[in-house]
Amino acid sequence: MKTLKALLDFVLFSASEKVIFFKNVLLCLTANPAFQNPDVPLAEANTAVDNFELALLAAADGSHTAISLMHDSEKAVTLKFRNLALYVTRLSEGDASKILSSGFNVSSQPITKDKPILSVTDGTHRGTAKGSLKSVPKSGAYVWEINHNYNGVVEWKQIAITTQTTYVVENLTVGETIEIRAAAITPEGQSDYCVPVSKLIN
Repeated sequence: MKTLKALLDFVLFSASEKVIFFKNVLLCLTANPAFQNPDVPLAEANTAVDNFELALLAAADGSHTAISLMHDSEKAVTLKFRNLALYVTRLSEGDASKILSSGFNVSSQPITKDKPILSVTDGTHRGTAKGSLKSVPKSGAYVWEINHNYNGVVEWKQIAITTQTTYVVENLTVGETIEIRAAAITPEGQSDYCVPVSKLIN
C-alpha cells in the first residue's frame, strides 16, 4: 500500500495563492500537538511569508528589480514550506488526518481496479469470441462452458479444457447472444464455475 504524504502541490500555485496557502499552514501548525518541533521554525517561516507578500506587492509596479526580488523571495519561502511538508510527512507516518491537520493536502491512494474473474470480448474474426480468465493459484487447467441462450433456455455445454487462461470460441452465429463460464482444476479438484458473462456476437 502506498504511504500517504503531504503533497507539494503548492509549488504549482500562483504567487497570491501561495501566500494564502502558506498562511493557512502556519495557522494549522501553530500549537498543533502532532508537530511540535518543525524542522523550519514557524517564526522563520512566518517571516519568509511576510517578506514574500511584501515583495509581491512591490512587484506590482512592474519594476524589473522588484519582480526579480519577488521571484527570489518566492523561491526562498517555497523551499521552507517544502521542508515543512517533508517534516509533516515524516512525523505523520502515513496518517491522513494528521497530514490534513497541518494544512497541507494529502496524497491519495491509487485506485486499484480488480481484474474481473472472466471477461469476454470480440475475437479477431467475425463470429468468434475470446474469453479471458483471471489466473487461479495452483490451477493446472480450466474448463470452459457455453450457453447459446436460444429462446432463453439455459443449456450449458463444455467446449474446451485448456491450460491457458484464454480461449477463443469459433463458429458462432453473428447476432446471437452467448454466455461463457469457466472453472479451474486444482489439486483439490474442480472449482465452482464463475459467474457467467454474456456477449453479443459480432
